[in-house]
Amino acid sequence: MKRNIEQIRIQEAYQRQIPWLRWGPYLSERQWGTVREDYSDNQAAWKYFTHEQARSRAYRWGEDGLAGICDNQQRLCLALSLWNGQDPFLKERLFGLTNPEGNHGEDVKEYYFYLDNTPTHSYMKYLYKYPQQPFPYDELLSANRKRSRQEPELELLDTGIFDDGRYFDIVVEYVKAGPDDIGMRISVTNRGPEAAPLHVLPTLWYRNTWRWTEEAPIPQLRAAGWKGGHAIEARHPELEPYYLYTNEAAALLFTENETNKRLLFNEPNLSNYTKDGINDYLVEGKKESVNPLQRGTKAAAHFALEVDAGSTEVIHLRFC
Repeated sequence: MKRNIEQIRIQEAYQRQIPWLRWGPYLSERQWGTVREDYSDNQAAWKYFTHEQARSRAYRWGEDGLAGICDNQQRLCLALSLWNGQDPFLKERLFGLTNPEGNHGEDVKEYYFYLDNTPTHSYMKYLYKYPQQPFPYDELLSANRKRSRQEPELELLDTGIFDDGRYFDIVVEYVKAGPDDIGMRISVTNRGPEAAPLHVLPTLWYRNTWRWTEEAPIPQLRAAGWKGGHAIEARHPELEPYYLYTNEAAALLFTENETNKRLLFNEPNLSNYTKDGINDYLVEGKKESVNPLQRGTKAAAHFALEVDAGSTEVIHLRFC
């Protein structure tokens, strides 16, 4: 029987001929509140690293993101960040309740779907449903804390946040032209009755491995031009150079994947730019929070969309 192209790729990968598995959906959607990041004296993982801290505090053992991919050592990551213009911070990772907060234990309060994935990750498809109104973080926390184990949970749908279809369907697809050549397509559909804004930020960053070992080299992202628009150049001592290509509609934003110690611990920062820099730039209007020299260890291509009711806007990028 003749083998199809995916069967050929599988053989090439497992016979170590072509590294089709170098890039894949190996990125967690929730690294906060896990034992992996717990350095507390009493092993209180739920409280040691919270969702609230995650946008400002660098992880050590892993990263997280929406619809994300990374290399098989999770050195360089690519994922989606979103902002509806209403939330108090960017949607960069899944939100949920910790074990003490939920009346039935830990519980992610989001709607996301893995729609397709081939064995070599030559094609991947993911759907996330993002409300157009302010995400009910406080309501989900307070209501579920008050409920007993015998009562049902308050789910995101129960809050009415999706009433009248006021949400976006965001479909993210990846396709591999080669083991290190990946196309990314983001399709944003407005399910609501009116036009609505959405900020879409495909984000490229390095896991912070340089603060845990003395004299470890610091990788770098920097802006690079090309004839079709903008690009982010990624250079890491253990990886080949990579580029994330986008069109002229995007503005490139750069910061560092460093903990904002001043905010969290009232200590001096190790860098002028921190993990929450892009969030602070966009949500809080702090223009000084991103690097004007356009370099760092975390970067995003910022697309500001206005999506008509019932219509779909599409963004294309290439990572290679």
